[in-house]
Amino acid sequence: MASIRAIRGMTDLLPEQTAIWQYVEQAVAEVAASYAYQEIRFPIVEQTELFKRSIGEVTDIVEKEMYTFADRNGESLTLRPEGTASCVRACLQHGLLNQSAQRLWYQGPMFRYERPQKGRQRQFHQIGVETFGMASPDIDAEVILLSARLWQRLGIAEHVTLQINSIGSVDARVRYRQALVDFLSERIDLLDDDSQRRLDSNPLRILDSKNPETQALLDSAPDLLDFIDEESKTHFSQLRALLDAAGISYEINSRLVRGLDYYCKTVFEWVTDQLGAQGTVCAGGRYDGLVEQLGGKSTPAVGFALGMERLTLLIDAVSSVPTTVQDRIDAYLVAVGDSAVMEAGVELAETLRQGLPQLRLLMHCGGGSFKSQMKKADKSGAKVALILGEDELAVQQVSVKSLRTTDGQHSTDQRRVAFTVLCDDLSQVFNLKS
Repeated sequence: MASIRAIRGMTDLLPEQTAIWQYVEQAVAEVAASYAYQEIRFPIVEQTELFKRSIGEVTDIVEKEMYTFADRNGESLTLRPEGTASCVRACLQHGLLNQSAQRLWYQGPMFRYERPQKGRQRQFHQIGVETFGMASPDIDAEVILLSARLWQRLGIAEHVTLQINSIGSVDARVRYRQALVDFLSERIDLLDDDSQRRLDSNPLRILDSKNPETQALLDSAPDLLDFIDEESKTHFSQLRALLDAAGISYEINSRLVRGLDYYCKTVFEWVTDQLGAQGTVCAGGRYDGLVEQLGGKSTPAVGFALGMERLTLLIDAVSSVPTTVQDRIDAYLVAVGDSAVMEAGVELAETLRQGLPQLRLLMHCGGGSFKSQMKKADKSGAKVALILGEDELAVQQVSVKSLRTTDGQHSTDQRRVAFTVLCDDLSQVFNLKS
């Protein structure tokens, strides 16, 4: 019988990988909290119409990439391909946008049927930041500054570059789109197949083409910035002044556009040269028309999303994960003897976990000789072994044996510590707070 395997493009995260994911998730939660952003959670499955109305029916996502199915009532449902539309839907449904301005963040899996490759999966994970009700460029600057602070926290700031652009108002973009289509239609034979297909459906995405010949052709194409309306130009100028004042370096990329229909004015990406072709780590921008598009009142909004798979690849590539993040075992409890010793071992382990929640304590289970248990204690990577035998139990003490020294060699240091002071002793050894 053939073994059952994970669906292609939907990968398992094994224990050696989850440590870095937890590290990133904790950093995001703490940085978001420092900016007073609140977490929101919404379902993985939404009505298909939500994404058709928000993303646009002629985009690659809706046409080719969504996981859409009919439920038992015949209703068309879709596994969410991105988070912004779901966030807006949740805010509208629960009246959040009728209150004060909102600063929100979320995390979770998204789904797109794409060709799986390094840093791009069919089930992928995003962390998103969304803000509503603020039209001035200071909030654009804030979400960019939040992301910049996250890179600092994760130790990758020197490996990412901020690119910014303004795509103007909807009217300005319509004028530019027509000028671009006119220019490229006269040179259609010079376009790659993918760009030819996009010429009718989503011509602005051609600016994103990775084809060198297409990029060379675009050098003489109309420039988006020449079509930007005055309000958007002023907004962009003020944003740049705010970033300059905050000491944030950036590049203006006039070909930077976002692939979804709802963006306007500010767009930005954080890119890296450490991951080959998959160089975008985080992307976002302003989408003032989306709330109204989904049935709400006109509401200014700006946000970003980052891909966890790509971000963790970058962190791993530049070795920025602190050694303390790796899964570690602080202490390994060895209990050898009769049932009274085993019962005392369980009680002692729970007492330590209660008194020292930060202590990573592994208690040996499954029996075995003292020698075999000590081998497993050593193999676990624990710094110390806590040894409880019949002799120790008789005097209410634990033998604490050092398994490591700072140079990585084995140590023969061993001492006995009374049950009553073991928490205090270990808190000093591991510099933990009880």
